[in-house]
Amino acid sequence: MEVRKLSISWQFLIVLVLILQILSALDFDPYRVLGVSRTASQADIKKAYKKLAREWHPDKNKDPGAEDKFIQISKAYEILSNEEKRSNYDQYGDAGENQGYQKQQQQREYRFRHFHENFYFDESFFHFPFNSERRDSIDEKYLLHFSHYVNEVVPDSFKKPYLIKITSDWCFSCIHIEPVWKEVVQELEELGVGIGVVHAGYERRLAHHLGAHSTPSILGIINGKISFFHNAVVRENLRQFVESLLPGNLVEKVTNKNYVRFLSGWQQENKPHVLLFDQTPIVPLLYKLTAFAYKDYLTFGYVYVGLRGTEEMTRRYNINVYTPTLLIFKEHINKPADVIQARGMKKQIIDDFIAQNKYLLAARLTSQKLFHELCPVKRSHRQRKYCVVLLTAETAKLSKPFEAFLSFALANTQDTVRFVHVYSNRQQEFADTLLPASEAFQGKSVVSILERRNTAGRVVYKTLEDPWTGSESDKFILLGYLDQLRKDPALLSSEAVLPDLTDELAPLFLLRWFYSASDYISDCWDSIFHNNWREMMPLLSLIFSALFILFGTVIVQAFSDSNDERESNPPDKEEAQEKTGKTEPSFTKENSSKIPKKGFVEVTELTDVTYTSNLVRLRPGHMNVVLILSNSTKNSLLQKFALEVYTFTGKIIRW
Repeated sequence: MEVRKLSISWQFLIVLVLILQILSALDFDPYRVLGVSRTASQADIKKAYKKLAREWHPDKNKDPGAEDKFIQISKAYEILSNEEKRSNYDQYGDAGENQGYQKQQQQREYRFRHFHENFYFDESFFHFPFNSERRDSIDEKYLLHFSHYVNEVVPDSFKKPYLIKITSDWCFSCIHIEPVWKEVVQELEELGVGIGVVHAGYERRLAHHLGAHSTPSILGIINGKISFFHNAVVRENLRQFVESLLPGNLVEKVTNKNYVRFLSGWQQENKPHVLLFDQTPIVPLLYKLTAFAYKDYLTFGYVYVGLRGTEEMTRRYNINVYTPTLLIFKEHINKPADVIQARGMKKQIIDDFIAQNKYLLAARLTSQKLFHELCPVKRSHRQRKYCVVLLTAETAKLSKPFEAFLSFALANTQDTVRFVHVYSNRQQEFADTLLPASEAFQGKSVVSILERRNTAGRVVYKTLEDPWTGSESDKFILLGYLDQLRKDPALLSSEAVLPDLTDELAPLFLLRWFYSASDYISDCWDSIFHNNWREMMPLLSLIFSALFILFGTVIVQAFSDSNDERESNPPDKEEAQEKTGKTEPSFTKENSSKIPKKGFVEVTELTDVTYTSNLVRLRPGHMNVVLILSNSTKNSLLQKFALEVYTFTGKIIRW
């Protein structure tokens, strides 16, 4: 009986050891040990291994668990550095090693010891998220460094907003918001919001640059401007925070009353116009983010089909009100240039649709940047790009030559040809370079075909022999030139250096100054009412310093004025002397040592005592006038001297 109980105990112990081995094997993750992602390259894996090996080598690290940690690191690198073992681990969760009995025995001992340590000391056994390696694996693809933030995130924030979390180790609140953060990141990233995570312990410079002095902190960045999130960390609040970062005028609400005006704005704005028809009364966040990303190229409008006053548009453009529909209009407002209709539109679909319709059929060259995009420089013989340029005068309505040029551009099927037009009166130097020196072309529309050779402005071109009237013969001649170019690029026989285009749509200086001032005021307002005291210390220090200097100056000036008033009112004794007619000057030691005061010129008797202070130690910028008098002429000459001084300086003499 006892033997049977003993055998059962041994069987139970063996089963328990096997279970512990399985649990320990499942807990071992070489990617987590090295702190790399599953898509990491061999260079990243090697770099992470060297860094951790130097840190946890038992000869350098005296931590009791350093040896076990070093074994884990070595084993993880052994698996991930071998492509076959790594592939086996990715597929089956095991490296598939053929180890001998001794290694298996050592592995069993290590796993048992590792389990024992995890059970009593390591919180990761209970999946408690204080382990930085486990927690950071969630955010590791979003980790930011200072150089990455400055060189990539800030420039990219002019195309999309960024939501950034500041975290650190042993942060209880960070653990609390982690599930919400993970859910929000997954949702917003699909919409096109940039995500970033800054570890305040490792990236202190970046955390200080962002103004984050506590963890966790959540902030948004758009157009290079930083805004802090101050509400409860819930999904809806974070979504509203991202939406509040976007400018309020990105999308215009369009109805039957204003849709003609909205679509007709292409000529003034030089942009295609986009209309989204949907059943939601609020503009979708995805559409707002798309409008922000392409704000420099297109104008966006939104039509709520459930609102009264949109029936005319839905009927005119044959809109299915039960499915979101996206329309792009270019030069013609009666018919959209392109349409897409789908339930649950994804960001990638919208981006591809917008990218194919970024420009008008015959866009106006309003800046050098647009010229670079529409007429790129020739890279090779296989990548030739030709620009057909219409030089015409600016008119309130579409002229016949421009409409004919537009219809020709609409019928074009060649990918290597772009059609653009230029207002000759706005881009005078540009137009004069391409116009022939003939009076027959003055005040007429002209068509030129050009190819850019470098970014410095060098082009080769061919100008049509006759002015462009838009007739069928003009179209036939232009079509013949374009067909001939495919066979003989030497047709463009003229060369020139084009001047840079002036930016026609750039705001005036006063408007730019006003926008900058309003942004600065809004930043100060946000700092005063939302930032904490640590963030406010530089601003408060500046304010108190300015107030101290201001009030200090006022107080000193007040005391100085009071002293001048007392000195300007002499004692009663002096008044009595003046009444009795005693005009003889009185020279005292006290008066002689005084510095001349404001409002009068002081005359001091020059003696052996006052000689050094008045002449030898004369202050820089000061000047002394010495009067040599006798007792008989003293009074009369002093009075005449006083009259001259008063006439010249407006100050009286006191002696």
